[in-house]
Amino acid sequence: MSAPEWAGPALDALLGRVAATRDHVGARFPLFAEPGSGEWTTTRRGSWTGGFWAGLLWLRARRTGRPTDHATARACAARLAEWLDADTSTRGLIFWYGTVPAHEDPDSGALRARAALACRNAFEPDHGVVPWGTAFGGPRLAARTDGVPGTVPLLATADPAAADSHLRRHLALFTDSPPTWSRGRAWLLLGVAEGVRHLGARDLAPTADRLTGPALVPLADERHPDGPLDTSAAAITAYALLLLDREAEATAILDRLVHSHLTTDGRLLDGCYEWGEGTGTEVGAGTGTAVRHELIWGSFFLASALEMLVEGLTADG
Repeated sequence: MSAPEWAGPALDALLGRVAATRDHVGARFPLFAEPGSGEWTTTRRGSWTGGFWAGLLWLRARRTGRPTDHATARACAARLAEWLDADTSTRGLIFWYGTVPAHEDPDSGALRARAALACRNAFEPDHGVVPWGTAFGGPRLAARTDGVPGTVPLLATADPAAADSHLRRHLALFTDSPPTWSRGRAWLLLGVAEGVRHLGARDLAPTADRLTGPALVPLADERHPDGPLDTSAAAITAYALLLLDREAEATAILDRLVHSHLTTDGRLLDGCYEWGEGTGTEVGAGTGTAVRHELIWGSFFLASALEMLVEGLTADG
């Protein structure tokens, strides 16, 4: 199936935005940007989203082939190393997506290997998971859907049995009653897709149907029908569906994102950072933080999915 004609220009717009963001944020990590001004809220260390920024820089370097872009991506990925000893299952989000787009870069490969060992060492055999941890608050021995994607393939490189247990334990906890948080479902779907690809867990493929909703771009939270959408959940879903070789479904989502939510200067808007918590823009039934914004992980998964269409790549290049 050939890539649609809009995929290449959309990818180039997103990666052009990466260059503009790089010049704006400097040594900091972008988190989310205002829908009007495009101004970024940033973090010093990257938090759980730092790998997506490094990954976007690698995607741009791959597209341009410029040595300066490669050097920028390599330097950003190296800064993720301070998260190696953090007690968090989001190591998968940080180190898998922050290094895999680098392909054969030896420094990124070495960092990924160290992160995989850290995940293996954090695995709790009595509970069958790498627990949520203490780095971002809450009880350490907890399971969260955002601790699944990235962690499954990362842990699989060091301990496939632990990776399989981590995935299946989370699915047992959440798929009987899938979360109303659409990004939570998308994270689980991506974990399933990565389990099928990296663990050979073909028996889990039918689970994807239970985690894929009818809406191309879902509500951020189904409990708030008048609340905001979340384009980042849609981008994650499209990427996961491509991993599962469900290209037609993925392309329909990408078409909607590109033509209804992507600006000409490469900003994927209408992402919802969090809904129903914190303070921020008031919309519909409740309040949230950054509810119609450009989110760094939404841009990463949209760019990654478009690259797969345009270049005919697998998720591993």
